[in-house]
Amino acid sequence: MNAIARACTKAVRTALPGPWGPWAVVREVLSVLLLGGFAVLLEVVGSTGFAVPVGIGTVLLFLLRRAFPASVLLVTAAVAGWAPGPLPLLVVAGWAAGARVRRVGVLVATFVASWVLFTVTGVLKDAGSMSPKAIIAISLGGFLITAVLPALWGRYRAQRRALLDALRERNDQLVRERVMVVHQARLRERHRIAQDMHDSLGHQLALISVHSGALEVDRTLTDRQREAVGVLRQAAVAAMRELREVVGVLHDESTAVPPAPTSAGASGGRGGVDGIEGLVESSRAAGAEVSFRKEGERCALPAAVDHAAYRIVQEALTNAHKHAPGAPIAVALRYEPDALVVEVTNPRAPELVGARAGVGQAVSGGQGLTGLRERARLVGGMVHAGATPDQGFRLAGMLPYEGAADGGGDGGEAGPGIEDWVLEGLPAVEDGGRRRSPALGCAVGVVGVGLTVLGLLVWGLWAFVQASDSATVKKDAYDGIRVGQSESDVLGRLPRGASWLTDGFDKGGPPVPEGAHCVYFQAEDSKEKFGEDNAVRFCFKDGVLVDKEHYRVKE
Repeated sequence: MNAIARACTKAVRTALPGPWGPWAVVREVLSVLLLGGFAVLLEVVGSTGFAVPVGIGTVLLFLLRRAFPASVLLVTAAVAGWAPGPLPLLVVAGWAAGARVRRVGVLVATFVASWVLFTVTGVLKDAGSMSPKAIIAISLGGFLITAVLPALWGRYRAQRRALLDALRERNDQLVRERVMVVHQARLRERHRIAQDMHDSLGHQLALISVHSGALEVDRTLTDRQREAVGVLRQAAVAAMRELREVVGVLHDESTAVPPAPTSAGASGGRGGVDGIEGLVESSRAAGAEVSFRKEGERCALPAAVDHAAYRIVQEALTNAHKHAPGAPIAVALRYEPDALVVEVTNPRAPELVGARAGVGQAVSGGQGLTGLRERARLVGGMVHAGATPDQGFRLAGMLPYEGAADGGGDGGEAGPGIEDWVLEGLPAVEDGGRRRSPALGCAVGVVGVGLTVLGLLVWGLWAFVQASDSATVKKDAYDGIRVGQSESDVLGRLPRGASWLTDGFDKGGPPVPEGAHCVYFQAEDSKEKFGEDNAVRFCFKDGVLVDKEHYRVKE
């Protein structure tokens, strides 16, 4: 039972897709009553005898139009060609098909097939009273007006609604992305501040630690002075530890965003390659043995490359002071043809003696080398750090001259920026491409339908005039025909005739002579009374005209 209930529920949801709000239910009920009532009324007026079945079928087809728009249009068109009741439903079915059938090929094929069914059933119904050419023309014009025009309007409304929904969704997306960009910009700035704190303050604290360590082994100091220097050194070490904890917190909150390259104003003077000699002198003043050399012809550097070189030397000297105190340090700058190479090396640290022995291990937050690699990546370069064969350490960076001009990045690709976050996820638009208005195709369709209907009207008027001439016998011709003439002679003097204009003329005239067959025409005389036609009749028997009549017949 549960399986049957689930199957029934699924079938109902498929046949009647939602959403079903209160207003939607009221609108659907009113539409069902209106269309069903119209269908029954038209069938009653037409005296077809199928009022109830057509009314019930109209209601069912209307309810299924949302789930099966193409099928409903096909069935409605076939029935509407035979009975007048479903004609109002044909308008609704055309609207639903135009709005809900997405693929243009399927939509066109559905309407063509619907018109064919509409025409075939019309021909089957009226073949005896109207020429097939006239039926086809009338069915085409009627189908274009009752089905195609509503379909074009429905498709325009659906496309416009879809476009508005897409624009609204895009606007919401841009608002969300703008909030994300602001948040990411804050994180970028936090990361930049944290990196500068690590590079600058960490270096200065390392120098303080080196200075105090040198004073601790100075034999000219008293024990009290040496104790005070030791306290100073421990305070510097504690400050370095706290600094790295703070930097680690800031960095962890900003890992989703890479640090931005420093502007040109921040790279000049002390922050660029010109400031490297100052770093070397500061380390020498702290008692470290530091050598410095330059190779190659100096050239102008982009601001980001200039600043990255300074930070690489600063971080390398800081690490050497922390992890290899007392070891000689070699700093080298090499201007290669396409890149600046920065290299800092130091051998293994000598054994510590005296008051410096037993000091705790150097504090390392693990952020320095990560920050250097990110700086180098942003300018299109790279950083290598590792041990040397003599158990020392080597830190080298390769910074291309042109990397910063393109924004930097791995392999020379542009690094991420705010523009990338804004544009990420947006669909690409080809250069010179134009957005097509949803109204354009519908407007072209409406113009095409209008021109077709106008052409059919013109053709219909012309055909009606021609058929009227063919079905009308002039007074002179009628008077010149005599009973007893041969059938071939009489027919040769009469027009071709148009049976659809003389339909019903056989019901209101005098009795037909026994065994005779008759042909009917309109008389040239004007109507004497509204709702009546002047008719003439010629009856033949055995190839001879046996009777001719001129009488009035009700239309």
